[in-house]
Amino acid sequence: MSDRFFNEIRLGNLEAVTQMLNDNPELVDAIDQRGSTPLILATYYDQIGIAELLLDKGAKIDAVDGSGNTALMGVCFKGFAGIAEMLIERGANVNERNSMGATSLIYAATFNRPEIAKILLEHGADTTAKDARGNTAHDHAKMQGVPELIQLLAAEL
Repeated sequence: MSDRFFNEIRLGNLEAVTQMLNDNPELVDAIDQRGSTPLILATYYDQIGIAELLLDKGAKIDAVDGSGNTALMGVCFKGFAGIAEMLIERGANVNERNSMGATSLIYAATFNRPEIAKILLEHGADTTAKDARGNTAHDHAKMQGVPELIQLLAAEL
């Protein structure tokens, strides 16, 4: 059942996901073989409608996958600014850290997502947070050679 559920999320089939959740509310907390929750999967596949449904049904917004990444972290490296905004508005922790110490802001800097970095900064992202290698988001922006992010993050230090 949960394999089909995760497949319907990937496909963006809101109607099927809604029906499956109505029939089996516990699916909101299911975990796939990679350790992802339905919310993490929905956001990773840019399925904002399904993500909102899952949150309405009680999905834990800061739940983590097998690598310790939250849904917000995932959209920061994928570049889905609209979902990032929605997650933050719904209460996602912008300063959550994964198993390597990375934050959403570090991901935004590493993957050249200035629009998302601005959103995170507007909502209190910690520019001094360091990952397991001791690098801040600003350090990652410099390593990537992204002038817009370097300037944006330098102004916040």
